Amino acid sequence: MDVSTNIEQLPDNVILASVEKVLNYARGHSLWPVTFGLACCAIEMMGAGGGRYDLARFGYEVFRPSPRHADLMIVAGTVTNKMAPLLKRIFDQMPEPKYVIAMGSCAISGGPFVDSYNVVPGVDQLIPVDVYVPGCPPRPEALIYGMLTLKQRILNPKITELKPNE
Repeated sequence: MDVSTNIEQLPDNVILASVEKVLNYARGHSLWPVTFGLACCAIEMMGAGGGRYDLARFGYEVFRPSPRHADLMIVAGTVTNKMAPLLKRIFDQMPEPKYVIAMGSCAISGGPFVDSYNVVPGVDQLIPVDVYVPGCPPRPEALIYGMLTLKQRILNPKITELKPNE
């Protein structure tokens, strides 16, 4: 019996998909960020979860107090050398797959404090970053856009990979 004839005999309410696509769909539509704010960008992150901007409409409202229950870390603010080992420890405690958003110019590049002796010049020197949200501090809409960008990267991992010629 040919495989194509088997597919034609399937009822209309059966959907065929790969397990990877189903898992990526679930991961992209239910990100659980860890509660982790360092400076003024954290106020904007809290504002994004409030009633006016409402992250709940995207399924991202569950900010987890424990890294063991979270799959997204939003680094919002200035990372100092004293905070760097703690940030790395929290990242290491998160289960796979895990994602990171660097929010604000301080998290991305050190911001106006980059010349200071105790500021890490970008969180990407400590942990891998998936999405950068620029601004000082970025508005809640920018964070929501960053989270939607991360969702698209999770849903379409092959499309969003950087190619060497681009």
